[in-house]
Amino acid sequence: MHVEDLLRLESLDLTLLWGSPPLLARKISGVTATDLEDPGRFLQRGEIVLSGLVWWSAADEEAKTDRFVAALRDAGAAALLAGEETHGTVPEVLVDACRRHGIALLSVPVHTSFRAITDTVYLRQWGDLSRRPADHYALPENVRGELSRLLADGADPDTLLTRAVAHLGAPPCYVLSATGRTIARTPAAPPLPARQAARRLKAAAPFAAAPASTTLRVDPDASSYGQWYLHLPGPVDAPPRMLHEIAEVFAQYRQGVLRRRAAARAPAAELLDLAAAPRPGSALLPAALRACGLPDHGPYTVIAVSMGAAEGAAEAGAEALDELLRHLPGHRFATARLATGGAAAVIATDSGAPGAGAPGAGAPGAVVAALKGLWPTLDACDDATLPYGGISTPAAGPQELNGALEQARYALTAAVRAGSADGTAQLTAVEDLTTLDALLAGIPADVRTAFGIHALGPLADGTNPSHRMLLETLDTFLAHNGSWARTAEALHLHVNTVHYRIGRVELLTGRDLARLDHKLDLKAALLCR
Repeated sequence: MHVEDLLRLESLDLTLLWGSPPLLARKISGVTATDLEDPGRFLQRGEIVLSGLVWWSAADEEAKTDRFVAALRDAGAAALLAGEETHGTVPEVLVDACRRHGIALLSVPVHTSFRAITDTVYLRQWGDLSRRPADHYALPENVRGELSRLLADGADPDTLLTRAVAHLGAPPCYVLSATGRTIARTPAAPPLPARQAARRLKAAAPFAAAPASTTLRVDPDASSYGQWYLHLPGPVDAPPRMLHEIAEVFAQYRQGVLRRRAAARAPAAELLDLAAAPRPGSALLPAALRACGLPDHGPYTVIAVSMGAAEGAAEAGAEALDELLRHLPGHRFATARLATGGAAAVIATDSGAPGAGAPGAGAPGAVVAALKGLWPTLDACDDATLPYGGISTPAAGPQELNGALEQARYALTAAVRAGSADGTAQLTAVEDLTTLDALLAGIPADVRTAFGIHALGPLADGTNPSHRMLLETLDTFLAHNGSWARTAEALHLHVNTVHYRIGRVELLTGRDLARLDHKLDLKAALLCR
């Protein structure tokens, strides 16, 4: 891999600040991340250097920058990749120093992590197993041949991993998903609970290869929810190049998995379209369920998710949902994007599902509880995105899938509203909507607004100070169960003033606050503001 190859990768979004064609043609031998003022003694010839520029400040003399870049030149560094996060930009004095000393300089935007660059270099540098001359490999030729045959024969991931690390002394080793799900493990590796595995992945440094453990990404182009990791919990005497070649084997295996999942999306999308259609389409549901590998009898649970309105959010939602549901062994499901945005899945929640475990383990209530327990782990996969989800009550059969999908969407709307208010990821089941506020949260925002305006009448005009005062009195009055005395005490008013204000509210809204139904109408209108 050469320096110029990094600039061609859109996923990294690097910018060339200075570098002549011969410098950009330099071959990359490795990566070192450093913020030392004099990193020369830690560098190997041909490495690219990643620096967050923590060592530099605007008050520094030019000589300090010059010494740093001269150290890179003397060590034979291939290029300097400078992060923009610390100072908002790469200082011009560094550009000048790189020009003087003949070091190519690339800027790294805030949204590109050093880890992504490191993993990309190591995985792309050695490329596909079938495309490189034998002398470019770290894995022995007989191991490479065996792994290629196993991939072609469709071997299971446990076998593939076991054979890949056999020449290293068969150490304990795992391939883990982004949420800590074990995809493969060697015989020496004990079962690893998903939550514990997720914590290990979260704590792992970029290309963690400390004596205690090694963790690296399998595919640098995978999303936060679809990423896999090669994880060796104990010390292993193997060069990083060899471990990255093993990771590349699983990158190829993962691509095969993704192709099979993509093929399954078409019938799943058709199923969800039928479930969302009016009743005449329901006669086709049993066949659509069977096409997805689901039973044509219930019960079913429907879950809908949203990752926001950004480009690619629907696909991210489908990938995240698919990863989440794979933590439910033995439960069959079909996942697809929704035409209206987001993604949804139909889960067969019958306790007789193969591999569902103990009696009752497949019951709808147990599935909902399991999903809620997994939601924080899914949320932890991507710090920049908040996942929201809604879960239906059980659908007894195919004919009830339409209602279950509507329930899941309604619960999703409630989750988005609640999560947006406090900045947290939310998963809401219909059974959680046990208060008026929770029930109203599932109503679309424009409908809520329209109801509030019409129910409150002139009081909905928040620009009028008098109307704001009356709304405060109404809110306090309803919060104190219509008690004149407690309302007066809470607002520090005379009770006659409270009577006068409530009278004005009744006149302006046309409601009688002696009636329970009118009190509920106005309470709902206040909640819908």
